[in-house]
Amino acid sequence: MARVKSGVAHHARKKKIMAAAKGGVGARSKLYKAAKENVERGMAYAYRDRRKKKGDFRRLWITRIGAAARMHEISYSRMMAGLKAAGVEINRKVLADLAVRDADAFAKLAEVAKAHQ
Repeated sequence: MARVKSGVAHHARKKKIMAAAKGGVGARSKLYKAAKENVERGMAYAYRDRRKKKGDFRRLWITRIGAAARMHEISYSRMMAGLKAAGVEINRKVLADLAVRDADAFAKLAEVAKAHQ
């Protein structure tokens, strides 16, 4: 049986790695081994950080809600507990958006939360 060589497939894989490594500094974009290591590490970071981004945004929303709630003399935890007790089902993303863009609506929600502490 004839020997199978993987020249075409190898060059295609190599070309894909080198294209992904463009923009790297020095050997990381010029030499295959260094480029491959750099791309693999970058992909690992990208995978990890796509999941981490969700927590980062939640942290940002909580910070914004807390800051806006303090302006209405109520803490973040009391605000969230008050809204839950009042039966207001609004998520943190929307609440943080209201805190930034619509102060009047947020003020009304803060009053509702205060009333149901």
